[in-house]
Amino acid sequence: MKTDDLIEALAAHPQVVNGRAVEQRFALAALAGVCGAAVLMMAFYGLRPGLAQTMGLAMFWGKLLFAAALAVGGVAVVRRLARPGRAVGRTAVALAVPPLVLWALALAVLAQAAPDDRLGLVLGSTWRTCPFNIAFLSIPALAGSFWALRGAAPTRPALAGAAAGLLSGALGALVYALHCPEMAAPFLAVWYLAGMALPTLLGAVLGPRLLRW
Repeated sequence: MKTDDLIEALAAHPQVVNGRAVEQRFALAALAGVCGAAVLMMAFYGLRPGLAQTMGLAMFWGKLLFAAALAVGGVAVVRRLARPGRAVGRTAVALAVPPLVLWALALAVLAQAAPDDRLGLVLGSTWRTCPFNIAFLSIPALAGSFWALRGAAPTRPALAGAAAGLLSGALGALVYALHCPEMAAPFLAVWYLAGMALPTLLGAVLGPRLLRW
């Protein structure tokens, strides 16, 4: 077929492209990820005892806000990486601000605590399991994020995979907060971020393998 004939054939059957298709795929992936994480959380961990009373604590909502803010930043970054030639740009700030705020709060708490209490504030009672629990709950969102990316056109698969992993980790942490008994900012600043780092690393490894065109 000649080039002119091919152009005429394509022009004869125009298709309307949905300019919001990428956003819709990620919205569906995030919703499926949260629902999947909630199912896993209820099946394996359950809600925190006394959750209703805990909801009266400011730090409980701060923990949710931290995870939600990182999830929003993750969506902003991954949707840019889903399109070819788009730089992360200023959206990276959305990922940097929540950890910086939490670290500042953690340092303030540690500075005010007695020296003998500082290690306990960092380790809490669940430091051995917390990161792995968050990573486990992030699996549904990671699978959904990779499904959304495969329907787009990422040109930096490792970076896109890492961003998808971070988004998934943030969603996993958001759900895990309904079970987690820890409230201290130093604990969250270390172990919640460690839990999010695990799917981030996994996403970076899987990206080049699963997101090739």
